[in-house]
Amino acid sequence: MPREMDHGIPSGVVGQEVVEAVEELVTLWFSAVEDIRPRLPPRQIRALGAVRRGPAVNVSALAQHLRVGLPTASRLCDRLESAGLLRRRVREAGDRREVRLEVTAQGHRILGDVNELLSLRLATAFAGVTPARRTRLEQVLRAVHGDLLPDRPDLGDSAAGDR
Repeated sequence: MPREMDHGIPSGVVGQEVVEAVEELVTLWFSAVEDIRPRLPPRQIRALGAVRRGPAVNVSALAQHLRVGLPTASRLCDRLESAGLLRRRVREAGDRREVRLEVTAQGHRILGDVNELLSLRLATAFAGVTPARRTRLEQVLRAVHGDLLPDRPDLGDSAAGDR
C-alpha cells in the first residue's frame, strides 16, 4: 500500500519511468549549472532566477520561494551582491524598509549561460524524439509548470521591512 505524501498524493501514483525521466532532466540542469563560469552553487542560480522572474522581489519573498529561513536568504543575497550578481534597491525614498532585489547585468549573463547550456543539452537529449512527440512533451511540461506555480509563493507580494 503506498504511503501518503505531504500533498495527499500516494507515492505510487507517479510511475517509475516518470520519476527517472524527471531525475534525468534535473541532472541536465545541474550539469549546466556546474559548467558555467564563475561557478555558483545551484541555490544561488535558483535565487537569481527567482529574482529575475519576480516583478518586485524582496528577501522575505525569496526565502519563502526557496523554502529557506530569512537569515539564510539574507546571507545568500549578501553573497550574490558581493559577487556583483544582485543588487538591493530601496523601493521609495521615503520608506527605506522596503528593499527590492534586482539581478545585475552580470547576473543576467550567468542565467543566460545556464539557459543556453541547458537548451543545448535538452536538444541533444531529445534529438531522437519525433517532432510530434516533442510537441506533446513540451505541452505536458508547460502544463506541469503551470500547475506547480500556484504552490509557489508569489514573489511580488511579500511584506516590507526585510533587508
